[in-house]
Amino acid sequence: MKTLKEEAISLLQKLISIESFSRTENKTADAIASFFQSKNISTHRFLNNVWAFNKHFDATKPTILLNSHHDTVKPDVHYTRNPFDPAIEGGRLFGLGSNDAGGALVSLLACFLHFYDQPGLKFNLLYAATAEEEISGKNGVEALLPKLGEIYFGIVGEPTNMEIAVSEKGLLVIDCIVTGIAGHAARDEGDNAIYKALKDIEWFRTFKFPNVSGTLGPVKMTVSMIQAGTQHNVIPASCQFTVDIRTTDLYSNQEVLAIISRNISCAVQPRSLRLNSSSVPKEHPVVRAGLLSGRTLYGSPTTSDQALMNFPTFKMGPGDSARSHTANEFIFIQEIEDGIDLYIQLLNNLTSLL
Repeated sequence: MKTLKEEAISLLQKLISIESFSRTENKTADAIASFFQSKNISTHRFLNNVWAFNKHFDATKPTILLNSHHDTVKPDVHYTRNPFDPAIEGGRLFGLGSNDAGGALVSLLACFLHFYDQPGLKFNLLYAATAEEEISGKNGVEALLPKLGEIYFGIVGEPTNMEIAVSEKGLLVIDCIVTGIAGHAARDEGDNAIYKALKDIEWFRTFKFPNVSGTLGPVKMTVSMIQAGTQHNVIPASCQFTVDIRTTDLYSNQEVLAIISRNISCAVQPRSLRLNSSSVPKEHPVVRAGLLSGRTLYGSPTTSDQALMNFPTFKMGPGDSARSHTANEFIFIQEIEDGIDLYIQLLNNLTSLL
């Protein structure tokens, strides 16, 4: 009979072999549901999100969400391996989504199975494999959360080397539109929209938000795209540029947008205000349980599904964020096995703190 760890790795290999780009994850959702069915565990499904509760669920107890995503980005053009071939070589499991976030997905599932039929737990467990994380889509965890009931705490599985991200930066993307007046480039006429944009672009480059987060540092703004002009001899009447903004736990996205609007002259259009920064106090029992397991705490510069969760969360999982979205993605088998052990140890520690 396969061990829990062997089953987790075997499931991950199956998931890697199935194409599961964001918005087209139906077949990996099928595979996850089938795995639970093979264990005679009742599952629920909404769109491409699959979830299950522990056997002895008790509504009077706090519920811990174990969540990760099963969608992937499209493979990098520099792949030299088949991204859907889950080969194991030299202790590494290769394949698209192996590191981000398949390792966390199956490690959390194995942890859920470990506790699934244990009576007398001080908490409930809710496992959720969700969709569209890579595109911050609205049919992923955001659509699922209203169906799950009250959640005490969420562990979001992402590659963090099993360290605990107690905070993560939010994401705000804005499009800035500058309006000028067209004219002939050879004549002293018109109002060049590119020149008008330069002042605002310089503000984005040099402005420093006064409040600096203890775990996430400063808010970071980067002008990352610009479009203007139609031909060489026409002064452009419009210029549009895009700013990527990574917000911290000291400012909401709405507050950052208000500060920007007060300081620049061009029109500003935010693409979304949904992905706010998140943080959890170090004194929270689940964080303390992680510290008892020897984990370290840090602030993450990347954004995950926890930006969409309105309850305490942290991000923790096997694998290395630096491998995410890279060619020939892989995760070490040992990372998955250690991840399962550490998740179980953390929840055992939590029992003594609740």
